[in-house]
Amino acid sequence: MSYLNSRPDGATLLDVFRSFPETSGPLLELHERLLRGPSPFTVAERELMAAYVSGLNDCAYCHGIHTATAEAFGVPEGLLAAALEDLDGSPVEERLKPVLRYLAVLTRTPAALTEKDAEAVRAAGWDDRALHDAVLVAALFNFMNRMVEGLGIAADPAYVPISAARLHEHGYAALTKTPTT
Repeated sequence: MSYLNSRPDGATLLDVFRSFPETSGPLLELHERLLRGPSPFTVAERELMAAYVSGLNDCAYCHGIHTATAEAFGVPEGLLAAALEDLDGSPVEERLKPVLRYLAVLTRTPAALTEKDAEAVRAAGWDDRALHDAVLVAALFNFMNRMVEGLGIAADPAYVPISAARLHEHGYAALTKTPTT
């Protein structure tokens, strides 16, 4: 149930974006650049990061949509659930595990991050651009999770594959132009 009186029950984030275009345009542009633009990480890996952070935050809306989007880009079904349950024992690629550990600390206890955490990411073969991109994806989804929860946005389970398909096929920039939910 949306906490916005101007939005009906069942309002989605897309409805919020359309209601507030002055803030949604720049926000969706940032999504497009971070999640679809050039990066050392694949689109699938960045969507996995978005879903992972959202799962850590218990944001069912973002976690569900971005898990489905990550899977549409080739992340194996069940991988995110396994990573959230036990990252070290999960089938996540070994090179990506230090990045997800870094994002978990950044999400749960950001002041506890140390140079040692960053060095673990570098030791896995990632450079400063990768660290930057991962941090920005995590920061964006910590923001989005709070926006979704703060506005009372929830999705009917049937909406998840629709939204994921739209993100997979058209990306984020198209959301300001999409005529229907």
